[in-house]
Amino acid sequence: MQADVPALNRPANALDPSPPFDAVAFGLLALGLAGLWLPTFWDLCFGVWSAQAQGHELIILAVSGWLLYRQRVALQALPDAPSRWGGVVLALGLLLYAFGRSQQFLRVEMIALILVLAALFVSFKGWASLRRVWFPLFFLLFALPLPYSLVLAVTAPLKLGVSIVATQLLLWLGFPMGRSGVVMTIGQYQLLVSEACAGLQTMFTLEAMGLLYASLMNYRSWVRNASLALLVVPVAFGANVVRVMILVLVTYYFGDAAGRGFIHGFAGMVLFAVGLAFVVAADRGLGALLPKRWLA
Repeated sequence: MQADVPALNRPANALDPSPPFDAVAFGLLALGLAGLWLPTFWDLCFGVWSAQAQGHELIILAVSGWLLYRQRVALQALPDAPSRWGGVVLALGLLLYAFGRSQQFLRVEMIALILVLAALFVSFKGWASLRRVWFPLFFLLFALPLPYSLVLAVTAPLKLGVSIVATQLLLWLGFPMGRSGVVMTIGQYQLLVSEACAGLQTMFTLEAMGLLYASLMNYRSWVRNASLALLVVPVAFGANVVRVMILVLVTYYFGDAAGRGFIHGFAGMVLFAVGLAFVVAADRGLGALLPKRWLA
């Protein structure tokens, strides 16, 4: 009778039955996804939809990619369990993408791309993989621009409040400021506080930042998480005041072209960073004020 071969002397594939990593297939898949994602985000950030962009969309995409990258080890540890429903969801996502792309429905395009990503995970690792990647995929929804009609209906009082506070703060700092409604005057320049600067889209984005922050901090307390979500409203207002003040000062010192050009988009990124700093500060305040039993 033949003796068993010791485990240490067995071939490597006898110890690890999983298939080897296929770099070519992975590269082709990555190129296919880039071919879908890049045109959509180009239109959003620099193309026909750029007027509705806030300057944070690429950051949302980068953060979602980083969150997915953090799950790579957990995803690799999952057994291969392809589901036939993955192909169904993939076909639906591609059809939805084709419809949105051909009809220039940006929000439909972006939702379709999220469906395509979800379908790929299900196709390779089964439904269990979605429990690992649901938050990065959900986070991508915050890159969608809000409907313009909704923005117009909600942001009128926010525009006025932002312009009042920004004007008053700059007056206290000694700048030659004036205001008529939502039109701010500094020196020889007039600036209109638009819907993009009013705060509704910022609240939407900073809500994402609050959720991201709570997820990374691994908070389990619903009181703390709900409090952070509610504090997004004043946080977004304050961050927009900072953004408007930056644009006013850039226009005052460097001219109207600078205020309307790259700096305008860059100010959106600054708003993103300032808002996140405000969220962290609000969380520290909650930690100091709320009873410890509510923060567990």
